[in-house]
Amino acid sequence: MPMDDQEDERLRESPATSRTVRIHDLPEEERPREKLARHGAQALSEAELLAIFFRIGCQGMNAIEMSRALLEKYGSLHALSRVRVDELAKGNKGIGPAKAAELAAVFEMGNRLAKERLRDTPLGDPESIYEFMAPEMQRLPTESLRVLLLNTRLRLVKVVTVSTGSVGETIAHPREILHPVLVNQCHGFALVHNHPSGDPEPSAADRHLTRRVKECAELMRLQMVDHLIIGHPSAHADATGYFSFQEHGML
Repeated sequence: MPMDDQEDERLRESPATSRTVRIHDLPEEERPREKLARHGAQALSEAELLAIFFRIGCQGMNAIEMSRALLEKYGSLHALSRVRVDELAKGNKGIGPAKAAELAAVFEMGNRLAKERLRDTPLGDPESIYEFMAPEMQRLPTESLRVLLLNTRLRLVKVVTVSTGSVGETIAHPREILHPVLVNQCHGFALVHNHPSGDPEPSAADRHLTRRVKECAELMRLQMVDHLIIGHPSAHADATGYFSFQEHGML
């Protein structure tokens, strides 16, 4: 018997879980693995997907119930992806350091897959920049300012982190932002930073920095494509998830 199945059997036979509805006892069409095999991963709920990842539950909860408890505690799969590994391991029943690290790796693989899909896509509009950067930056607990270095076709050359700040602000100077653009001899660039609060509305400091960088870029004949602030669509009902200075005619 494979190791995973042996571990599953030990949990099922444990007296501590005798009152728990075991996944093995569910109708076949309701078991996550069988459901995925028949209908594809898209047919599963977030809790069911997590249950397949966890494989087994913990005392008093099967894997699906444990997954639902995690999602209820943190509010969403996206919020769960932002939890630090040490916090996830220490503060949740049935999850230790190894499982917490594995879950963090799964989230990072998803982030890299999303970026890989867009790597050859021109980043000349806010929607493309948001789709490329949001999966990673929405998970950050503090503000981070990134510069996307672009070639003449507005395709990505590389991403440079200029600064990382507190929860409320990140500090940067125009020379620090433009330096990697010049060193890499790039045609243009886009600024991207996140608001961990979820509200992408620019602050007075964000507006001031954008004006200064735009002025310096024009002197050096560099194309500033946009300054995008990434928030969370769910944080405000009327929010798109980002604020684009270009889209609002502020560049």
